Amino acid sequence: MISRDFVVARDALEQCKTIETELPDADALPSEALLVKVERFAFTTNNITYAVAGDELKYWQLFPAPKGFGNIPVWGFGEVIASRHPGVAAGERLFGYFPMATHLFIEATDVSKRALRDGAAHRQVAASVYNTYARVGHDAAFAGRRGDHQALLRPLFMLSFMVDDHLAENDFFGAQTAILSSASSKTAFGLAHLIHSQRDSVTVIGLTSASNVDFVKSLGCYDEVLTYDQVTSVPSVTPVVYVDMAGNSRLREMLHRHFGEAMRYSGRIGLTHRATSPDEPDLPGAKPRFFFAPDQMRKRAREWGPGGIDQRFGTAWAGFAPKLDKWIDVVESRGAEAVQKVYLDTLAGRIPPAQGHMLSLLD
Repeated sequence: MISRDFVVARDALEQCKTIETELPDADALPSEALLVKVERFAFTTNNITYAVAGDELKYWQLFPAPKGFGNIPVWGFGEVIASRHPGVAAGERLFGYFPMATHLFIEATDVSKRALRDGAAHRQVAASVYNTYARVGHDAAFAGRRGDHQALLRPLFMLSFMVDDHLAENDFFGAQTAILSSASSKTAFGLAHLIHSQRDSVTVIGLTSASNVDFVKSLGCYDEVLTYDQVTSVPSVTPVVYVDMAGNSRLREMLHRHFGEAMRYSGRIGLTHRATSPDEPDLPGAKPRFFFAPDQMRKRAREWGPGGIDQRFGTAWAGFAPKLDKWIDVVESRGAEAVQKVYLDTLAGRIPPAQGHMLSLLD
C-alpha cells in the first residue's frame, strides 16, 4: 500500500510537491497502533498561518517530512483501516488533526467512548487538543455538510471563542470598539459574530480589501466595514482593541501610530497577509502580543472545571453553525493536483472568502 504526502519547503512555501512512501503491512503494526486513511480535510488561510509559524509553534514537528520540507497540519476526517488496539475497531471514523496525506499511523492511548489520543512522542510537543481524535462514526453533527462545517469552522471558531473570552475577561481593556483585520477570514467573522451577538456596547469594525467589502458586509456581524486605506477615518481618540488576523506589520504600525495611547490592546492572532517584519519598531499604545489559544484554554479548564469549556463552546457553536449554510459555499476537490492548486491559491490569496475547501489526496 502506498501513502501520499503533500509537503512544502519550510523556507519557501511556494515550493511544494507530493511524495509517496510504501506502508508496512497492516499485520506489522505495533501493539495498540492504528492505521488511518485520511478521507478528507479542510484547508483555509489558517493553515497558511500554521506553515508560517511552523517553527515557532512547533507545527512542523507533528507530522515528520523529508529534510527541509514540512507537512501542514489540517483538520479533517479519517477511517481506521487497521487496528491493533482492542478498544478501537477497523471502520471507525475519527475527527481531528491530520497531515496533508492519505494515511496516518496513530499510537492510540487514553481511549474512551468519545475520543482517543495519539501518544507518539513527536506529537507531545503541542497542546493536547492537537493530538486528540473524536470518535464520530455515529454523531450526526459530523455527518454530511454539517461535518464539513465542523472541519472548516469549528477549530477556527474555538480560536474566535477564546479570543472573545480573553477580551471579555478583561472588559475589553476599557475600550468599546473592536477592530478586526482580515475581516473576511473565518476566524475574524467568528469573533465578530460572538462580539456582535453578545455585547451591544461594543462596536465591531472589520478591515478588509476592497474586493471583499461586499462579502464582509453581507455577513451582518460587523457594525462597520472599512478598507485598509480607510482605517484612519476612525477618530484617533477612540479607545480600541485591535485583533490582528492579518499579521501585516505596516498596517499594525499605522494603527498604533494613529490611535496612540487609545490603542488599549493589540493581539496578534493570524498571518493571512504574510507581511510581518522580523524587526518591528516600538509602537505607541499597548504592546502587540501574540495570543496563544491553548494557554487561555488551559486557564479556563482550571477555572471552569471538567466539561466547562465544552459546555460553553457548545452553546456558542449552536448559535453560529446555522448561519454557515448562508455564509459558506463548500467546494470539494480530490487528488494531488487539486490539493496543490487550492494550496497555492490560498497562499496567494486567490480564494474567494465565501468558499470553504474540503480536500482529499485520495483519487
